[in-house]
Amino acid sequence: MKESLTAAGRSVRWYDILGSTNDMARAWALEGAQEGSTVWAEEQSTGRGRRGAVWLSGPGEGLTFSVILRPGMPRALWPRLALVSGLAVVRVLEGQGLAAELKWPNDVMVKGRKICGILVEAFDDSVIVGVGINVNEAVFPESIADIATSMRAESGRNFVLSDLLENCIEELLHHARLVELDFPFLAEAMRERCALTGRRVRILSAGASIVGMVRGISNQGELQLESEGKLLSFLQADQVRLI
Repeated sequence: MKESLTAAGRSVRWYDILGSTNDMARAWALEGAQEGSTVWAEEQSTGRGRRGAVWLSGPGEGLTFSVILRPGMPRALWPRLALVSGLAVVRVLEGQGLAAELKWPNDVMVKGRKICGILVEAFDDSVIVGVGINVNEAVFPESIADIATSMRAESGRNFVLSDLLENCIEELLHHARLVELDFPFLAEAMRERCALTGRRVRILSAGASIVGMVRGISNQGELQLESEGKLLSFLQADQVRLI
């Protein structure tokens, strides 16, 4: 482990290989780490995504890290941090010339393929934002080759992971601050980049399966779904799948 690295003025603990950056970030937060402190692993062996999915990254290819947030806002607003984390990554990718979109709540897509997954976990007075971005991967396993992409695959360029990390930390902290100050502005930005608007989806929420047409994202960050003549709103969902 190397602790002396800094990015965007924040402390970074860097590891050659780590099981889960989210788990390590949580332990660091319990030790009193400041907001913005980040755990970065060149290779992650037991990373996880939403709903227990596995997220693996090979050495030097993907960017896998977890940022510690210390929200001062009411806890009822914390779910919005998961929404804007995806938007923050989209902004970083746009800055690199990639036309990225959001698959609500916080997956990031390019040309219909997943390029980034985000897992946000809250405990005590902290929120851990775990991010996995496909960066320099040229080849994917056959099982996901049709649904995944990388920054290299889309641009034909290799990227410096440390530079991307710094940009991501800056954007994540900036968007987290705006959650309480100007969330409607963030919601509008999410609407403009929503990959689901006008698409039929199946949503699993609270044990129910609901099919409908996505009509957009509300000013509160809710996914708006038209189903059987009714407009339904979801702030969280267990699963969202295109039909």
